Amino acid sequence: MRRVEERRERRKPGSFIFGIFPLAAFVAFSGLAAAQTVAITPRGAERIGRRLWQNEAGGSVAGLTSWNAGEDFASLGIGHFIWYPQGRSGLFEESFPLLLRYMRNRGVTLPDWLERANGCPWPNRAAFLADGQGTRMKELRRLLADHVGLEAEFAVERLQNALPKMLGTAPPENRERIRRRFGALAASAGGQYALVDYVNFKGEGTLPTERYRGKGWGLLQVLSRMEGGPVLDSFSRAADKVLTERVRNAPPERHEERWLAGWRNRVRTYRQG
Repeated sequence: MRRVEERRERRKPGSFIFGIFPLAAFVAFSGLAAAQTVAITPRGAERIGRRLWQNEAGGSVAGLTSWNAGEDFASLGIGHFIWYPQGRSGLFEESFPLLLRYMRNRGVTLPDWLERANGCPWPNRAAFLADGQGTRMKELRRLLADHVGLEAEFAVERLQNALPKMLGTAPPENRERIRRRFGALAASAGGQYALVDYVNFKGEGTLPTERYRGKGWGLLQVLSRMEGGPVLDSFSRAADKVLTERVRNAPPERHEERWLAGWRNRVRTYRQG
């Protein structure tokens, strides 16, 4: 895996720059006196990116392009970023077009067909799998494998933007509690991995469409369910409960119980730091 690139411009001692956004991202929300700081070093981002790639794609190049059975979207890159076919949308937030925009802004040249694409060009899973060794699929895998570092930056940036979105959705009486829990996790490398992995895994939990029977399963819901004890253990247990509840509330035809064991194993890694 390529190392996450550091900006080369000269900087003052004590200042940090990661990608195109500050390493220390100060996030303030009206009504909260203190700003929240998230600081992830380039080395830390690289490690998180490796974990994301392992969690989502087994660390393999082939796993960078997938389309799970029973789903209506492709899952691409180290974070299995969602891409819906052209003209379609669904319950879950589409993140792959945002990754492409991030790559363009960082000077990456995309293949012509991908530059012109207005949605995933494969209309369904069968077409996607049938083209597994086609020219476009090979170019897509090569692009994703060559820019794993940028994908890691993109995943980290999503976390940097998550807190104000969650605080804007949470009931006023819960906002300070959520901010404190977020801050406690963000203060350690293990907590940073847990936050970045979960928000890219199951989202912020702020979209009304990402609900089953009115219950969400994103980072906001996990932070809200945390209880006492060591912060990593508490976050892991809360994530397990939220995901178990999601499966229980899911439409039966989605058969989400097939994924629960893997999801539970994944969130257990958060305890390890």
